[in-house]
Amino acid sequence: QVQLVESGGGLVQAGDSLRLSCVASGRSFNNGNMGWFRQAPGKEREFVAAIGSVGGYIEIADSVQGRFTVSRDMDKNTLYLRMITVKPEDTAVYYCAASLSLQSGRNLEKYEYWGQGTQVTVSS
Repeated sequence: QVQLVESGGGLVQAGDSLRLSCVASGRSFNNGNMGWFRQAPGKEREFVAAIGSVGGYIEIADSVQGRFTVSRDMDKNTLYLRMITVKPEDTAVYYCAASLSLQSGRNLEKYEYWGQGTQVTVSS
């Protein structure tokens, strides 16, 4: 059974930092992208960041560029999102996603596997 489990969310203040983690199990995703998406109340799920295999592709959404960093530990099958100087508008459920393809990019429809999300709430 494939499972993606996010952790690291919580209640933080504007300007704070935190790191989200996503541990994948059941199979390897080393041949495809992993990414983060988020969904705020009343809004559609949106792309945050994605990363490919070792030595490859990284893409960050304009809205979080310069504040969020995505990385992955291939040996641990784990994805990370380092968030700094968070803003109230970053409040959302953050979802980890994995793709079997390196062509998935920002397209959430191309990610086959999803975690159940971790809540990040940023107070002003």
